[in-house]
Amino acid sequence: MATVALTSLAHGAGCGCKLPAAELLPIVAALDPPADERLLVGSATADDAAVFELAPGVALVQTVDFFTPIVDDPYDFGRIAAANALSDIYAMGGTPITALNLVAFPLERLGGEMLTEILRGGLDIAVAAGCTVVGGHSIDDPEPKYGMAVTGTLDPQRMLTNDRAQPGDALVLTGPLGAGAIATARKHGCAGDAMLAAAVAAMSELNASASAAALRAGAHAATDVTGFGLLGHLHSMARQSGVAAELEAAALPALPGAVELLGSGAGVSGGTRRNLEYAAQWTRFGAEVPEALRLLAADATTSGGLLVALAPDGAAELPGTVVGRIVDGDAGSVHVG
Repeated sequence: MATVALTSLAHGAGCGCKLPAAELLPIVAALDPPADERLLVGSATADDAAVFELAPGVALVQTVDFFTPIVDDPYDFGRIAAANALSDIYAMGGTPITALNLVAFPLERLGGEMLTEILRGGLDIAVAAGCTVVGGHSIDDPEPKYGMAVTGTLDPQRMLTNDRAQPGDALVLTGPLGAGAIATARKHGCAGDAMLAAAVAAMSELNASASAAALRAGAHAATDVTGFGLLGHLHSMARQSGVAAELEAAALPALPGAVELLGSGAGVSGGTRRNLEYAAQWTRFGAEVPEALRLLAADATTSGGLLVALAPDGAAELPGTVVGRIVDGDAGSVHVG
């Protein structure tokens, strides 16, 4: 197997290589696709996946996600990328059924063994999710990229969307933040093996149980936390729901060492900086919130947990941490105290 470090070939890392939200959203908003009453969720609400009704009580939920390497181990890269793609299905309350591999890879330089390991990692996660990998598409590219297009099913009457959060709802985050910080620090030689292993474990964990718990608890809204950071994804939920949100900085769950890496600057990626700059338009930070926690809230996360809005008495039913609440206020505004 080639000894080239995968991350050395990537200009960004994982979901941190997303196009900036401030530049992308106006482009998507300018498109005007024909209306179709069967399309229950499309791009208009910037949700995690599209939902298309096939028949009463049955709908397809579809998503696509791929990115550049966030770790050097090819098997782990495949696992993380697959878990990240499947997460969009779970964020909608769906069940994944099939997946297509998306591959951009310098085969001549890195060899087939490394690509095999990437695909094996993706396959193992798909199998764990009960999802069948049915094929895919590949191109030659000097910068490796991998991901999946995933199709699932859901009941339209029970689906989770990002536009139904209600004032008084508790906000539960089902996974820790800081994976982006650790991956960035690792590239600079500032994160050890144990820290990286914890980040890989978090990024390759499926959100299946969190999704099922959210449905059982009667969640009002949900989204997964990825490249735009907790602030970006919460802003989208609040904006689409016509509400505001409050976060408790001290309550934010973080992977071990992530806050320290952000505080020192070793874990601050370009994507995280862009997220924080974008968030300045609609976020107010309390004077007591340290810079490291501001950066944690904006960390360009890869394959993060679900952010769920639900009645406070149901919060304990979810595997996660209460990090804030939904309140009345300017749509999309966020206060971090």
